[in-house]
Amino acid sequence: MSDPNTDTDDETVYYSGSSGGFGSVLGMAKVFARELSSPGTLDTLRRQNKPEGYMCSSCAWAKPPEPHAFEFCENGAKATIWDLTRDRCTPEFFATHTVTELREWADFDLEMQGRLTAPMRYDAASDRYVECGWDEAFTGIAAELKGVDPKSVVFYASGKASLETSYLYALLARAYGNNNLPDSSNMCHETTSVALKKVTGSPVGTCTLQDFDHCDAIFYFGQNPGTNSPRFLHPLQEAVKRGCKIIVFNPVKEVGLMRFINPQNPIQMLSQKPTELAHQYLQVRPGGDIAAIMGVVKRVLERDDMALAGGKPSILDPSFIEQHTSGWEAFRDKAHETDWADIEEHSGLRRADLEAAGDVYVGAEKVIAVYGMGLTQHVHGSQSIQMMVNLMLMRGNIGKKGAGVNPVRGHSNVQGQRTVGISEKPELVPLDKIQSQFGFDPPRDKGLTTVDACDGIKDGSVQGFLSLGGNLVRAVPDRNTMEPAWQRLAFTVFVATKLNRSHLIHGKASYLLPCLARPEEDVQASGPQSVSIEDSFSHIYGSRGKRSPAAATLKSELAIIAGIAKALLPVNPKLRWDAWTSDYALVRDEIAETYPEEFHDFNDRMWEAGGFYRGNSAHERIWKTESGKAEFTVPTVLSAVGVPGGNGRFHLITMRSNDQFNTTIYGMDDRLRGISGSRTVLLINPRDMKLQGLNEGDVVALVGDAGDDVHREVAGLKVTPFDLPDGCIGGYYPEMNPLVPLWYHDKASKTPASKGVPVRIRRDM
Repeated sequence: MSDPNTDTDDETVYYSGSSGGFGSVLGMAKVFARELSSPGTLDTLRRQNKPEGYMCSSCAWAKPPEPHAFEFCENGAKATIWDLTRDRCTPEFFATHTVTELREWADFDLEMQGRLTAPMRYDAASDRYVECGWDEAFTGIAAELKGVDPKSVVFYASGKASLETSYLYALLARAYGNNNLPDSSNMCHETTSVALKKVTGSPVGTCTLQDFDHCDAIFYFGQNPGTNSPRFLHPLQEAVKRGCKIIVFNPVKEVGLMRFINPQNPIQMLSQKPTELAHQYLQVRPGGDIAAIMGVVKRVLERDDMALAGGKPSILDPSFIEQHTSGWEAFRDKAHETDWADIEEHSGLRRADLEAAGDVYVGAEKVIAVYGMGLTQHVHGSQSIQMMVNLMLMRGNIGKKGAGVNPVRGHSNVQGQRTVGISEKPELVPLDKIQSQFGFDPPRDKGLTTVDACDGIKDGSVQGFLSLGGNLVRAVPDRNTMEPAWQRLAFTVFVATKLNRSHLIHGKASYLLPCLARPEEDVQASGPQSVSIEDSFSHIYGSRGKRSPAAATLKSELAIIAGIAKALLPVNPKLRWDAWTSDYALVRDEIAETYPEEFHDFNDRMWEAGGFYRGNSAHERIWKTESGKAEFTVPTVLSAVGVPGGNGRFHLITMRSNDQFNTTIYGMDDRLRGISGSRTVLLINPRDMKLQGLNEGDVVALVGDAGDDVHREVAGLKVTPFDLPDGCIGGYYPEMNPLVPLWYHDKASKTPASKGVPVRIRRDM
């Protein structure tokens, strides 16, 4: 087996450097220079992710109680610099350009216009956004909302808004009359919420940051820390230095899991000698994780049989299995009867390599399983996650120090939004408490997920759409079908910091409401305000912005939500929109009353170094499942993809570059994959290139091959040789979204299956 931390194929493009290092520093400097950010940006970066400071608006990684001198990563710095640009997108810009004209602009060029400065209303006669006052905007939005059935309106949240804003946004939707509260979790980690909830009783991961100080092995599935959560590289590096072994399962050989140079370590920066991270790197086929884990399980069972036959203790944890789990026998029998040939076929991996991974698992007392959208975004993604939990339960690796399940979340507060009520599932929200607390009867029917909302927009049952941040039109599947449908909506409302594609694919009436960014100072009647967010480890942090707002006309997200609510809802003395806007501490008091177990003494605890822990039942081995125990499950498939490959059909993985955050594109390079200058590329291995008769530089189209009657196509892609498993190709998100059918999603959660999209390659004539 080749060195897992070395790129050896000279036929493919790759990055010979390391994650971190000078490349990361130069990447930040390039964006800083282009955005003409003010000197105050440097002070914001100094305070970023530190106690009493500003909490990064990029990913949801933890903020340690004892931070580094610079507690930010390349992407976190880019997000801050992007927010604090000196460029302004003013009413004069919109007076110069029609919406029809702007639709032809590239996404990057739209955001490069800078910060929005004034509330805008779409004027159909001139096909332009025109400036309006805040009162005019709130009154107009309220009139639109009153003119339709509340069940026909969607309240979407992108995952960045604070806990305080999210809580009031959910309260507004329910007081208005619906539970249509999807958020960006529906697009990425809803599979986690559904799958983990069923088998552990907790919809979120079971680890804390401190567990990484004690683990002996990390089994790492379908997540790329180099691009998506670079600060994660620090605990990974420290874990490897003390002997922890990292076993990676990923179709893409990501530099962020192979080599890391710590930019905050002068000796390492001077020597340029990286830390080698992966002990074993297994390039599993897209969706092949179920089979791969089953291979590891079979090896663990074999080693257990050998131990017992030799008169040694079981290498499993029989007491944990007996006391804390159900369904063990059925799962064990399924593992025994699963054939190795099927495992190798579906995983694309050799038996010997899976057995080697199993031996690492057996030799480790404490194991953490880390995963990302490589598991969640498949048709059977829930089974992939539950199969991973099966492996962890075999040796009691949930609910003990140094062990657990750790999903890595994207948006900075996407987990927290769910915690405080943004959910389309009424059973997850204390509606009886809300009724007694605020004096209205919240709806009890199930709301719409993001996929449900898109279906409703297509068939006309959804009439209105409010978006608290985000760029959902660009993010959703079947984009070429969805964009015309979006324009048939009665109205759209966008709360945003910068112009993006969604604002130009609007309803018949539309409002664009500019808000403060998190690094900016938020001054209300009681003085400067603070907000709070939750990380992937269920810790809550306070955040204070210090920079001067981009324009005096901006309002905070919370003030905007309150302004809409006041114009829309009947007077209710318990809905204190003015008081809440004046003092966000009063909102935190309301959150503490609604969720006393997690948020008691909220205002007193929000500035604890390292955040305060709101708790996790599975972490304490309290299993809030139907059986009252952690549940083994029997997989019904060995591949998580919904449509099999072969005979010219490929599985497309949609990927993000290291120069983007979700739909925000900072530049056209993907340094950590050795790609520069363009995102319109098709990544494919040389063997498949030869079989398809393709040469490097050929221009091709991808055509959807999911089996329905809808034609889906993305053309103009440059063939680029890249190290991927056979039958697997790669392309960038969101450019590849037109190829993902809206109906092609995880069966349990409706998360779009964007990591295994069935397509065919056609030469672009």
